[in-house]
Amino acid sequence: MEENMREVFTANKMYKVEMMQQLLAENNIETFVLNQKGSELLLGEIRLFVNEKDEKKALEIISKHKI
Repeated sequence: MEENMREVFTANKMYKVEMMQQLLAENNIETFVLNQKGSELLLGEIRLFVNEKDEKKALEIISKHKI
């Protein structure tokens, strides 16, 4: 992963990450998803990242739509 990526959202369900990803896309913010869930026990988290230049705007959008 690139050094200029910042984590802005974490969830344990993919649909939650996808909802936030869509909100950010609607605001012209590119995202990157890192799925760290294990396949057998479904443990772990799914993390959503944005470019550091978009971090502040992304966090503002996410805070208004917290699920």
